[in-house]
Amino acid sequence: MFELTEDQQEIRDLARNFAREQILPGATERDRSHEFPTDIVKQLGEMGFLGMFVPTEYGGTGLDVMSYVLALEEICYADAGVGVIMSVQNSLAIYPILAFGNEEQKHKYLPAMASGEKIGCYALTEPMTGSDAGAQKTRVRADGDDYVLDGTKMWITNGPQADVCVAYANLEVESKHKGVCAFIIDTATEGFSVSKVEEKMGIRCSATAELVFENLRVPGENRLLGEREGFKVAMATLDGGRIGIAAQALGIAQRCLDLSVEYAKERVAFGKPIANLQAIQWKIADMRTRIEAARLLTWRAAQLKDAGKRASAECSMAKLMASEVANFCAYEAVQIHGGYGYSAEYEVERLYRDARITTLYEGTSEIQRLVIAKDTLR
Repeated sequence: MFELTEDQQEIRDLARNFAREQILPGATERDRSHEFPTDIVKQLGEMGFLGMFVPTEYGGTGLDVMSYVLALEEICYADAGVGVIMSVQNSLAIYPILAFGNEEQKHKYLPAMASGEKIGCYALTEPMTGSDAGAQKTRVRADGDDYVLDGTKMWITNGPQADVCVAYANLEVESKHKGVCAFIIDTATEGFSVSKVEEKMGIRCSATAELVFENLRVPGENRLLGEREGFKVAMATLDGGRIGIAAQALGIAQRCLDLSVEYAKERVAFGKPIANLQAIQWKIADMRTRIEAARLLTWRAAQLKDAGKRASAECSMAKLMASEVANFCAYEAVQIHGGYGYSAEYEVERLYRDARITTLYEGTSEIQRLVIAKDTLR
């Protein structure tokens, strides 16, 4: 059984009210304009939603993973593009510094990131090595007390706006994951550039970019953990990222269900609301049941993370289930809306596009199944 504490309920309600009053009204226009939601991100920082895991001593709110999941679902209910900005900031950019950084690194970077003064990104994926995280072709070499990086990263969320980049590079490409190092990079450093901003199907207010490191000099003090320990940082970070995407998918799915229920009650066909038709009722029932199942898996993963327990398989199960449920619900929402669902004038068309990415990033559904199977068979 899951019983939310009063604090968790307050965080959920705060996020819900902000999302529905401030984020949802502009979601369609942001989807059309692709404009980064600068003002909303600033407000998220002021409310403490960009540094939810960060202890108060480093400028954050020091909340648990469950609170984060609850808040993120509500933000994504309104706009999954805004939600993924929040997710990357918390799960992918801040978490590795918080979990693996030394005190100097934490005090230097976390306060500004937790407040939203500085935006973070996470540079792991490379051309042709998306799911093979150990096959880093970005090279790094030691040069005195510094390191020099050369390479290209792809599909980097928050890339164009990022002030801080957690990035990975390989001392020896032939060593694969055994040669990977992790670094904190200040993006204003010479040799760091954004070479391309992607045109995407969905989550359009969230910018996704290709990054280039060209003779990029990083101080040795900015390395996370020791040399060749970067893969450990990457894998631990992805667990939290997958919980974030599960929460994002839940928000999309719940919005699809709510819009479908509303439309089914209003749309009249054959002399009565289509909500009276068994064909529609079964779709609604399937949507609600799958959402509840995905939510319980996501909450279970969050509960294990909060207890400090190993949860890689549970995070993958949550992400797998929730992302596929989001796509299922988006499909059914369009079907329930009929021809209107195919029109950009109706919100479910955007939700259909937004849902598609959830089975791809932070590890495809196929990768999640590999993680789950490996854990089951070990």
